[in-house]
Amino acid sequence: MLVFWQERLVMLAVPKTGTTSLEEALAPRAGLVLRHPTSIKHMVLQRYQRTIRPMLENAGGTDFETLTVVREPVSWLSSWYRYRHRDALVGHPNSTRGVSFDYFVTEYLKPKPAAYASVGQQARYVFNSAGERKATHLFRYENQPRLVKFLEKRLRTKIDLPRVNVSPELPTILSPDVEAELRAARPLEFAAWDLAG
Repeated sequence: MLVFWQERLVMLAVPKTGTTSLEEALAPRAGLVLRHPTSIKHMVLQRYQRTIRPMLENAGGTDFETLTVVREPVSWLSSWYRYRHRDALVGHPNSTRGVSFDYFVTEYLKPKPAAYASVGQQARYVFNSAGERKATHLFRYENQPRLVKFLEKRLRTKIDLPRVNVSPELPTILSPDVEAELRAARPLEFAAWDLAG
């Protein structure tokens, strides 16, 4: 999470949406950088509103807007699957080795998924518990030029994004039946991406 005090902007760090690259590029420009632990770095919107926002307001910061980047849901899950397939995780409960992408997504949809499929939901960075959009600015991961243009204008700085935290290449094809299950079970994931336009 990055807080830009003068610009009254908070960038929420949705995992697997390029926010680590944005952090690398923009951390020196930010007034507050929350990196560790990952539960703070990747704080969802409601937790931000409960904890960080009051702190900023108590320090005299009003009218902060939030920025969220979301990724097409199947692509987002594919990135998680591939990231957890890397050699460094073999033998770890988070490893997806020996698990098909279909099985990974099916496990992800369970109320208590296995460790390797416990990846959260992008919608929690966009909507409140009532399903109302609360993120001020919403961008698609797939449209980096639009995001960079917005940030360059808002922060009055040139941005060169490094490539970091990249998932390994691996074919991931989701069967139509499992994709239908995903769409039925997680409509807000697709709604968030649609709203990001």
